[in-house]
Amino acid sequence: MKRIGIVAVLLAAIAVVAFVVLRNGEETLAPVYQKVPVTSRDIVVSASAAGSIEPITTVEVKSKASGELYEVRAETGDLVSAGALLIRVDPRVPQNTLRQAEADLELAQAQLDNAMSQLRRSEELFGTQSITEQEYDTAKLSVASARAQLVRAERSLEDARIAAEDTEVKAPITGVIIQKNVEVGSVISSATGNVSGGTVLMQMANLDTVQVRALVDETDIGKIQPGMPVTIQVDAYRNRPFTGRVLKIEPQATVTQNVTMFPVLVRIPNPESLLKPGMNTEVEVHVGSREGVMAIPNAALRTQDDVYSAGAVLGLSPETVQEQLAAARQAAGGGNQQSPGEGAVDDGTVMWRGTAVKLPQGLSADEVQAVLAKVEGASDMRSVFQSLSDRERTVMRQMSEAAGGGMRPGGGMGGGQQRSTSSTSAALLGGDYIVFVMRNGAPTAVPVKTGLTDLDYSEVESGLTAADTVLILPSASLLASQQQMQERIARMTSGVPGAPSGGPRR
Repeated sequence: MKRIGIVAVLLAAIAVVAFVVLRNGEETLAPVYQKVPVTSRDIVVSASAAGSIEPITTVEVKSKASGELYEVRAETGDLVSAGALLIRVDPRVPQNTLRQAEADLELAQAQLDNAMSQLRRSEELFGTQSITEQEYDTAKLSVASARAQLVRAERSLEDARIAAEDTEVKAPITGVIIQKNVEVGSVISSATGNVSGGTVLMQMANLDTVQVRALVDETDIGKIQPGMPVTIQVDAYRNRPFTGRVLKIEPQATVTQNVTMFPVLVRIPNPESLLKPGMNTEVEVHVGSREGVMAIPNAALRTQDDVYSAGAVLGLSPETVQEQLAAARQAAGGGNQQSPGEGAVDDGTVMWRGTAVKLPQGLSADEVQAVLAKVEGASDMRSVFQSLSDRERTVMRQMSEAAGGGMRPGGGMGGGQQRSTSSTSAALLGGDYIVFVMRNGAPTAVPVKTGLTDLDYSEVESGLTAADTVLILPSASLLASQQQMQERIARMTSGVPGAPSGGPRR
């Protein structure tokens, strides 16, 4: 009996609280919308990332000659011109080989001269039948052999000269020495005569123009395009930003700690060589900016998918919302525009969820209207979609793709970021939406065209004036939670004496 009494007391307390909430709902419940005036503001869209300075071109300096280093003329940080002497290798062996090649050439030339003299005498003797034909042919063969030996000697001399010149290692490009691996007295191996590739003597890079390999989050990569301006800051020069442009976006992502990033290459002029390879940078890609434009919060934007549910929160029926949108389009377009679902426009497009979309091949305007009639204004889109035939689902998919992937705003009090699956320009330049404004003291649905958008605000290109006030409504999930709470309280208090039987008053 004691437990039953406690339960009764708790039920009574709940009933009293519910009764007070329901009876005083108009005074205690927060308003279902927030009024925000259209304001003038700057909208800047950028993507931030981190990266490091890299040289565009890096060259490894090696030697074709092997041996001990006699002289090293360059140090790290030196700016050298192409062809400047960097390192001298022990030249004694190549020079000896060169002298031997010169002597072999003289011998080959003398042998050729002697063979030619013998051939002339053999021709005279053969003419007087003093020697046989075989002896005459032998003289000619001796000349040919001596000429071949001369060619070999000339080739050996040229190779010896090249080997002697290779003892002087010269700069292959104009640039800065960024790394030095050897000192005077080091013994190096040839790059051409060693299977390992030879000894790397130095590394050079041209730092007149450098690049940054920035890792951009996958949520921002859709905003970035080659050629966009970029601002870079390094810790060494905090008060001096450097400017550049996006070169390209690498197609292969990198995943670090379950975060997907894409490398973005940025080219930066560096005429003063202030930016050094390896410097950490803060990269900001300037996607777009607008100054002093009319703007509204992204949370106020509605698509054709959720405009009727938002209108229901404000006490507007789907028919009323359609009439308001049709009237607004009539006033804006001089009577030539149509409301959603009205069919084909003269230019071969159809109105699909408030946007004029070119009719895809294989679809008719009547077919599109029939699908719109089923889905527009539906409170439970999931059940409606399940009831559609395969052909009707195909129509919805093709129309959604033709409309650009269906960009959606945040739709909640906290705002949201617009995303596009069709093109970067669409994601940056907004699109066609619907907002609710207070006109003549009543909420009114108005179609608007937005421009550049950031995480919080969107530029208004048409549909509103500076004197308008837009309404921000709760998110659909919040409305559903409130409705479920009201129904739960109504069920709990349904049998309590003195409690109202209906739901909360609006």
